[in-house]
Amino acid sequence: MDALQTREIQEAISAADNALYHLDRAYDHLSSAGNWGIVDIIGGGLLTNLIKHSKMRNAEDEIEEARYALQRFSKELRDVSGYSSVRIDDFLTFADFFFDGFIADVIVQSKIKNAKVQCEEAIYRIKEIRRELASKI
Repeated sequence: MDALQTREIQEAISAADNALYHLDRAYDHLSSAGNWGIVDIIGGGLLTNLIKHSKMRNAEDEIEEARYALQRFSKELRDVSGYSSVRIDDFLTFADFFFDGFIADVIVQSKIKNAKVQCEEAIYRIKEIRRELASKI
């Protein structure tokens, strides 16, 4: 393997690490929002609702950062031989979380759960590709 190929792989690994960082943070915020959402459903008040929505906004911010990081990872991955057909930059889609009321709180919990599953799947896929890249060095 020549120096250029090694550098391209290292750049892709670095981009994967950045994407994983933001996905992990998004997952943590979603987990926290989900926990606060349960408290909200069983009788939390205004403060609980505010904290839950703050956690959801934090998760959405990290998801947006993850999207940018995934686009960069996809670009870097295209520079590595054998990965030109892998598309990862558009598999994260998250719904709007802004609802209120008991029924809506239950719906929000479902959306939080779905977003967590999507984060887990993205993390798994990126870690798999990252392991493959690291094994090439």
